[in-house]
Amino acid sequence: MIKTTVIFALTFVMSVCLPAQANEQAIGLDNLPKLAKMQQAGLLVLDNHNHPLISKQPDQLFVPASTTKLVTAYLALRFWGEQHQFKTDFFVEHQNGKTILWVKGYGDPFLISEELLVIAEQLKPRLQTLGISKVDQINLDTSWFASDLTLPGTSNSDNPYDAVPSAIAANFNTLYLQNRNGKVLSAEEQTPLTPLALELGKGLSDKKQRVNTGANSKVSQRYFTELLAEFLRQQGVTVGTQMVWGRVTDKAAPLYQHLNNHTLAEMIKPMMKYSTNFIANQLVLMMAAEHYGAPVNASKVKQLFAEQLAEQFDWSGALIEEGAGLSRNNRLSSQQLIELLQAFKPWKHLLPEVEDRVFAKSGSLIGVSTLAGYIQQQEHWLPFALMMNQRVPYRYRNQVAKQLSREINQLK
Repeated sequence: MIKTTVIFALTFVMSVCLPAQANEQAIGLDNLPKLAKMQQAGLLVLDNHNHPLISKQPDQLFVPASTTKLVTAYLALRFWGEQHQFKTDFFVEHQNGKTILWVKGYGDPFLISEELLVIAEQLKPRLQTLGISKVDQINLDTSWFASDLTLPGTSNSDNPYDAVPSAIAANFNTLYLQNRNGKVLSAEEQTPLTPLALELGKGLSDKKQRVNTGANSKVSQRYFTELLAEFLRQQGVTVGTQMVWGRVTDKAAPLYQHLNNHTLAEMIKPMMKYSTNFIANQLVLMMAAEHYGAPVNASKVKQLFAEQLAEQFDWSGALIEEGAGLSRNNRLSSQQLIELLQAFKPWKHLLPEVEDRVFAKSGSLIGVSTLAGYIQQQEHWLPFALMMNQRVPYRYRNQVAKQLSREINQLK
């Protein structure tokens, strides 16, 4: 569990949250005239003594967009640690002459094709030891997540960033396909075609395209089952086509527990680089399930953020209700993001370098552009948070970061 004493919290706030107006700023907004004129914008940069180098409305609350993933990553890393590996359980049951393979999922966000191949390779000898060469049916236990799970900010598009969370998922609940002259092809060598892939690929163009499995979690879980079955067949195991949803019964015997070969840190790094909404929301759902019990739902996620952030930081007005930054109800200030970044420093290496000596997470929604992370100044990593809740030119946030980096690295 995440625990912080009151003394630590007070010391932390006093040491890194000095009011911007209490210190003379070393950098002005003169070289950022567009930003200086913005009404709906906040900016704060600290020096290596935690004093403000430059600030603009640092306490004003804004929609953080995908910089929310910094909050999600911080809580996950504190809760599990960098080296944590997520589990998926497998059971076998004999029922009415049938051999049933049970899969119980807990939300592992990184069950990619390569991982499913490893699972199939591990299941085959275990089945053989039991004298099983044929699996008649695959049953899914998805009870860790609520069946009607919907998180704020999600939409029904087929874009990969709109993939819905689920307790069992393959390839981030997306498929990478191509339709060449009416023939559907897998656009990645390691992923075989399945019946669902053939269905979803019918309307695609010749261009390679990644689509999600849709808003119905049972469709995404069907895709997982089809992929697992295909990988088992490649291992020489006969697998039937029937799949059933339910809860693992007492008659089912434990067969194998798979620990993902990717650590939490190895999942968070691409989540930050590619801003993968699916990974972020899977992480907060799993945390909420472990804190409050299954099945997890949107209200438990909101409760997780409220309680954990209150325990870690003395924030006023902050609101986070999902882990990816899709919700426009989310609210954070530049000052709050700076406090978070100070605590996140042990994991700063997980952020991408978006500009020279600028390591940060960006955020984008229509009318929202944000960027938060660190500017490297020799051996120092200076936290900065830029939040703009109005339309700005494309990549303007990067221009601001580059300008700040230049000025900071010219300071004596």
